[in-house]
Amino acid sequence: MDKLGADSHGSNYTKNMNNTLTSFEKIPAQIFSNSVEGSVFVAEMIASLIREREKEGRHCVLGLATGSTPTRVYAELVRMHKEEGLSFKHVYTFNLDEYYPMQPDALQSYVRFMNEHLFNHIDIPRDHIHIPDGTLPKDKIAAFCNEYENRIDELGGIDVQILGIGRTGHIGFNEPGSSERSLTRLITLDQVTRIDAASDFFGEENVPRKAITMGVGTILKARKVVMMAWGEGKAAVIKKAIEGEITDQIPSSFLQKHNNCLVVLDDAAASELVRVKTPWLLDSIDWTPKMIRKAVVWLCQHIGKPVLKLTNNDYMEHGMGDIITEFGSAYQVNIRIFNELQHTITGWPGGKPNADDTHRPERANPFPKRVVIFSPHPDDDVISMGGTFIRLVDQGHEVHVAYQTSGNIAVFDDDAIRFADFVRDFNEQFGLNKEDAERFYKKIVNDLKEKHPGQIDSPEVLKVKGLIRRGEAKAACRYVGIPDSQIHFLDMPFYETGLVKKKPLGEKDISLIVDLLDKVKPHQVYAAGDLSDPHGTHRVCLAAIFAALERLKDRDWIKDCWVWLYRGAWQEWDIDQIEMAVPLSPDELLRKRRAVFKHQSQKDSAMFPGNDKREFWVRAEDRNRATAEAYNQLGLAEYEAMEAFVRHFF
Repeated sequence: MDKLGADSHGSNYTKNMNNTLTSFEKIPAQIFSNSVEGSVFVAEMIASLIREREKEGRHCVLGLATGSTPTRVYAELVRMHKEEGLSFKHVYTFNLDEYYPMQPDALQSYVRFMNEHLFNHIDIPRDHIHIPDGTLPKDKIAAFCNEYENRIDELGGIDVQILGIGRTGHIGFNEPGSSERSLTRLITLDQVTRIDAASDFFGEENVPRKAITMGVGTILKARKVVMMAWGEGKAAVIKKAIEGEITDQIPSSFLQKHNNCLVVLDDAAASELVRVKTPWLLDSIDWTPKMIRKAVVWLCQHIGKPVLKLTNNDYMEHGMGDIITEFGSAYQVNIRIFNELQHTITGWPGGKPNADDTHRPERANPFPKRVVIFSPHPDDDVISMGGTFIRLVDQGHEVHVAYQTSGNIAVFDDDAIRFADFVRDFNEQFGLNKEDAERFYKKIVNDLKEKHPGQIDSPEVLKVKGLIRRGEAKAACRYVGIPDSQIHFLDMPFYETGLVKKKPLGEKDISLIVDLLDKVKPHQVYAAGDLSDPHGTHRVCLAAIFAALERLKDRDWIKDCWVWLYRGAWQEWDIDQIEMAVPLSPDELLRKRRAVFKHQSQKDSAMFPGNDKREFWVRAEDRNRATAEAYNQLGLAEYEAMEAFVRHFF
């Protein structure tokens, strides 16, 4: 049977459809532990089809998507072309969409995106590539769209359509309200979509208001559809698309009508699905300690009771009777989970000296500890774990901070001019080289005046912006109380493109982290596990840390090194996941806020706020307070705020 047949995934496909745990899912979904594994799976599926069609002497037609979601798929296809001889000579491609108007060589152009990520690295004939034309006069667009549809039909239709999913539930640029019968056309972008795209265009005001997109109907005509989603940020909309009702307000929900659609997710994107979030409501499960804690916390939140007030009847009515059978009574379960939660709370994140640490999340010894806090951007440390940072310093530990990237693209142009002006005036006031300062100031101003919206800054401007963020990071560290010698700026090369799009993680990136860790030999490492960062920098930075730790695993010092993952800027750990919760008093929360305020270029209005309009310090405080309130509602001590951590084992 053709690899695109309804049973193309064999037992996996059938198992997904018949398993009781997937009974809420109206589209088959496969879940992988991370986006890399999921991407490789999709790439292998595509490669298998290409090879089969080549053996049969037939061409293959692919529908392709852009954005951050499919990039790893394209990287794997390029690898297979270069290392395994996968040929694209008989492949035709049709891209989903393109902004309008848009020049093909613009930084944000999907033509440029596809060339850089795929087409320039494989042997596909150029006349086999089809991408909506963002340069057409408006009166030519309708005819172009008709021809786009006709060309797909002439080639026998799309064999595999690759999709991502937007926060509004859109596929392609089919925004809420799109008809399931819609074909390729010019559309007006939803405001949420434009906000989400703002970072790519260096400001929402630069995002085009229109786009040319394949329609929902065009997508549904494909023989097979594969929709991918990565990260916690997509979890809510994935639940709506897969488990919700079919509605034009969630255009991806129309995929429920397709007879050969597969959704490929990582653990984070699948986290809101019933089979992941509350599997005990569907079938008997293996009640591991982690699952019991997760279920009890959910039950408390679902019915609004603290842990110690849950009854046998509460458990029985919510599919959790097996727990009572195993433990004998609700009281026994309640006490166990209450104690587990209580033991996560500590005011001594580095361990309390001369104390019994049997039930504490961190070791008492050694004390003091050497600590390295990794911060992907120059403010993630104080935004996400500023209170813990302050406690570690106050309690006498040797705390180092490693800023992994310069963060230079997140500085507004007027700040760069302001600092260049300061250099000019400073030199004049102190009788230094006035001519050089004047020349430098004029260059910065002219470079920024000549820059078009979304264009890369000049190297000099990027350097100024990087120095602004570096100075702010130093100010925050000095406020917290660590010396300059314990502040490390790694400036990892993968980031230094001047664009939101970064280079792949490289050897130099990992080596910088290896060298720092081997020099400090820390007892504790804190790293950002906030993988909902929409631009992917946090993911790459964490991957670099994990790669460095793997290389160092045979060192003597690393056997006594614990790794803690923090979140906060984009999302917080769920209560059932938290392994260390550091309470903050009102005064400590204020100190944290003041440390965050040292990052003045990110204050009031950040360059890349994502889909949350609140300032980062407000987000962090709200989440810290929400964590404390969640503990309080479970019946534990009431605190002003809490920062949360999960331990990573390597």
